[in-house]
Amino acid sequence: MMHPCWAARVKPFKPERLSLLLLTAALAGCMEAAGPAPALTPLPPDPARVKMYSERQDHGYTVPGVDVAKIDPKYLRQLVDYDTDQPAGTIVVDSYNRFLYLVMQHGKAMRYGVGVAKAGLEFEGTATIARKAAWPHWTPTPDMIKREPERYGPLAKGMEGGTKNPLGARALYLFKDGKDTLYRLHGTTEPWSIGKSVSSGCIRLLDQDIMDLYQRVPRGSRVVVLGPDGKSQGES
Repeated sequence: MMHPCWAARVKPFKPERLSLLLLTAALAGCMEAAGPAPALTPLPPDPARVKMYSERQDHGYTVPGVDVAKIDPKYLRQLVDYDTDQPAGTIVVDSYNRFLYLVMQHGKAMRYGVGVAKAGLEFEGTATIARKAAWPHWTPTPDMIKREPERYGPLAKGMEGGTKNPLGARALYLFKDGKDTLYRLHGTTEPWSIGKSVSSGCIRLLDQDIMDLYQRVPRGSRVVVLGPDGKSQGES
């Protein structure tokens, strides 16, 4: 016979309680079985891009290879769809999105990632490539020497071309109305700067990219540098 105190403490059994207990146990079992989420393994770099940015010999110099795994893929050279009114052969620089486009036919463009000028040093408008140079000589501008005399003063007479020259493997010189703007499209010894705003006014590309662009465009090619609104100076 059940003790009266026990009888007072025993609650009538409800079937729905059993269902709840079984569901709780099942969920606990699933969580234990799943364990921690596996770590994601980065995809290996595209072999074609690795080759495109590999070390190469050029004019007696060694162009260092670029570790493409350290660069945002969107800044690597690629053929893209591009809607523009500019004719094929035009170079369009979108400084604010860090891209340079070589306009091609049928709505396409070759796109390159670029490093651009620090705030206040930007060039905007249209220009013409009046000169091309491989492994160019470099001389800091008077304004650069004035801004940073300790850095650029000792280089006032210039630096011969080579792997330590800040213009890199190639340079395209921008002129406007027949006068040198002092702005260049050029290579760089600092691959990490692509996609950033760091230069003293020029547009820099990876050496492998400026070499590619250099052989695609002749002297006299038109260059359009867009403003923050996506238009060049003079456009309405």
